[in-house]
Amino acid sequence: MKPSTAPAPITDPTLTFWGAAGGVTGSMHLLEAGNHKVLLDCGLHQGRREDARQRNAHFPFHPHQIDAVIISHAHIDHCGNLPTLVRQGFDGPIYCTPPTRDLLRVMLADSAKIQEEDAAHLNIARNYAEPWVQPLYTATDVEKVFGRIVQVPYNRDTDVTKSARFRFIEAGHVLGSAMVFLTAAGSDRDRTLTFSGDMGRRGLPILKPTGAIPPADVLVCESTYGNRVHRSFPETVEKLYSAIRDTIDREGKVLIPAFSLGRTQLIIHVLQLGLRERKIPEIPIYVDSPLAAEVAEVYRSHPNSLSPEIAQALREGHGLLGGDGVTYVRDFEESTLLATQRGPSVIIASSGMCDAGRIQQHLKQLVDDPRCTIVLVSYQAQGTVGRKLLEPKPTVRFQGRDWNKWIDVLHLDGFSGHADKNDFLAYLSPLAGNVGKVRLIHGEHEQADALAETLRGLGFEDVSVPNPGDRVTIG
Repeated sequence: MKPSTAPAPITDPTLTFWGAAGGVTGSMHLLEAGNHKVLLDCGLHQGRREDARQRNAHFPFHPHQIDAVIISHAHIDHCGNLPTLVRQGFDGPIYCTPPTRDLLRVMLADSAKIQEEDAAHLNIARNYAEPWVQPLYTATDVEKVFGRIVQVPYNRDTDVTKSARFRFIEAGHVLGSAMVFLTAAGSDRDRTLTFSGDMGRRGLPILKPTGAIPPADVLVCESTYGNRVHRSFPETVEKLYSAIRDTIDREGKVLIPAFSLGRTQLIIHVLQLGLRERKIPEIPIYVDSPLAAEVAEVYRSHPNSLSPEIAQALREGHGLLGGDGVTYVRDFEESTLLATQRGPSVIIASSGMCDAGRIQQHLKQLVDDPRCTIVLVSYQAQGTVGRKLLEPKPTVRFQGRDWNKWIDVLHLDGFSGHADKNDFLAYLSPLAGNVGKVRLIHGEHEQADALAETLRGLGFEDVSVPNPGDRVTIG
């Protein structure tokens, strides 16, 4: 008698959490459906240098076994390890929205430059002792990523494997950001998964609003600010205008450290609005970031992903791309002169946590000038220069020395592009009773645990916060 050739029974798909589980960096989750493996996000882990280097260089799976990658958006903690994945053997498709595809080229090229410069600095510090430190990846590796990218518009069902398909839904976080709704064959029926990516706030300008979250067997949702309510946007804007007016009265300069994708565009919009409405005097506003200038060009090329008002302004030649009182600075020599120019000005530069980039050059010049103000408009992680500036100490340490901290320091968290507790309630409440399991990721445990408790109170029965390596069955 011949041995049975009946196919193996179909098992329910599973999702394993490998990054941004119990934390907010290195988003990466592995879907296993049938004989296929699909990665949701491939983010760069950011933290202590050596720990981050080891985690980014070594995947908890074999890259050549991954069939496809789906990227939610172009922030480096969600896409920044794609070149390493390709370098180590991944040769499948990388799915993302068209705006994310264009932003990936800009953001990954910048990340490769940072990786190469970091390796060079480490080799100099080690007096070129062998073995030399190699960059995590290079510009050549980034180019190889783009041979794998497949652009998928919002709201179009697309096959990712023979037994799984997905759809992108507007997430409202940054240009091109998307939630992922995925359907895969299960043991007795199709199983569904919704992956939120990073969700935006309600009522912010520039982008289209966050779409409705699809009900699913499993909802994987970010929780960055799950227990916090941001200051209202109009109040935050008025506080920024007030700080600028006060600084101008002192003949000082305003420094605004801001991430080049998302936060910088929002700040530019607010400042241009303030100029038009005469809420702030007409003073020079500089965006000191070649990366932000490139990001602005991507915004211009995707007006259909912007709010109607911003899209119309771009068509008329206004906003985000310079003019209307805003000048982009690309040249490094010009950058070094901004902080020493006579008279008040506003200087926007990266990085958003003051840990690197051109903002440090300006901070060196102005940190001990009591006429000046630094406005922190982003989350300031523990150990960063931005967090140190917020500490009640007379000095701040960066670039290997202590500096007198006489500059006025203002922290405005109301510019955040992440959903807060009230946004989560608005987005998630309609899903109570229509979701089987909820797994909260991309949040420190304090925030995620608090949101979990809130969701249980709304009637979600199975809610938990996974740790790296934890797995959930979809079904």
